[in-house]
Amino acid sequence: MLSFDDHFTDRLPLSHRLTRTLCTLHEYRGKEALFRQQIPQALETLRQSAVIQSVESSNRIEGIVAKRGRVKAIVQDKSRPRDRSEAEIAGYREVLDIIHTSHAGIGLTNGVVKQFHRQLFAKTDEAGGTWKTAPNLIQRRHPDGTQETRFAPPPPHLTESLMTDLQTGFRQLVAGHEIDPLLAVPAYVLDFLCIHPFRDGNGRMARLLTLLLLYQQGYGVGRFISLEKIIEGSKESYYDTLHASSQGWNEGDHDLTPWTEYLLGTIVDAYRRFEKRVSETTRVRGAKTRLIEAAIEGAFGDFSAQDILAQCPGASLDLVRRILKREKALGNVKSLGTGRAAQWQKTR
Repeated sequence: MLSFDDHFTDRLPLSHRLTRTLCTLHEYRGKEALFRQQIPQALETLRQSAVIQSVESSNRIEGIVAKRGRVKAIVQDKSRPRDRSEAEIAGYREVLDIIHTSHAGIGLTNGVVKQFHRQLFAKTDEAGGTWKTAPNLIQRRHPDGTQETRFAPPPPHLTESLMTDLQTGFRQLVAGHEIDPLLAVPAYVLDFLCIHPFRDGNGRMARLLTLLLLYQQGYGVGRFISLEKIIEGSKESYYDTLHASSQGWNEGDHDLTPWTEYLLGTIVDAYRRFEKRVSETTRVRGAKTRLIEAAIEGAFGDFSAQDILAQCPGASLDLVRRILKREKALGNVKSLGTGRAAQWQKTR
């Protein structure tokens, strides 16, 4: 059943495509801190927009909708829910807030998963936070109204032990340092969805847990770009790759590749959007100059023009040198040498 056993690498052979995706994500993780230093006010706008999009898209995937104005009001805590859909939207926003603000201190356990689910339904009449008590088939409804069973999750009495094994297996695989931890994230999410531990809310919980696990592996792009919105825009691929990778799961004979490629590709897409938005922001008149000035202000010890340039995507070396020359004339910095490799030092 679960992916985290001795056959993990058999279920997920490292293809050239997957290796290239991992390399791309490693590069983006290295750039992320730099991105987050750029134009803080603009990034705060991105963050607020991403929260609204995440809440709206993740719920809409499950058919839970509300008017855009109402979603924004609920997300910003300016209005109380008026109906069941709005109550579920409010619950999702609260769990999302917890993950964004407290992810570093959250140890992933069955208790945490149940607490998130309880919070997800806290504003509804449904009591969340308990495992399913009846079988729940994963079905697809066709346009003619007929339903097709796509997957049969394990029976309810196995849920507790399977979820315990999932948490343990994930922690051991990541702690073992035998594979890239990023590969364990899609496997965890697939196993969670195949166990389908709750009567309702499994899809939304899976997307929230995806965000948490990515945060904890050092990938925080979901704070600024809504992963849920990207998933909603590729919903067919989302369901098709989940279906492909779940085949044979109950027998322990499933292929993690389709789902892993999809989810990691979604994260790459998010980083590309993030980089583009940062780049667009820094192209605003005067923005590059402000970036360079901030980099100089934040410099410690001796630094070079190249050191400043490395912190200012989109700027040119000539612009850095012009600003250093101006700052020198103002008495804010001094040059410790001459030529291209000259070192500089702040005087104030």
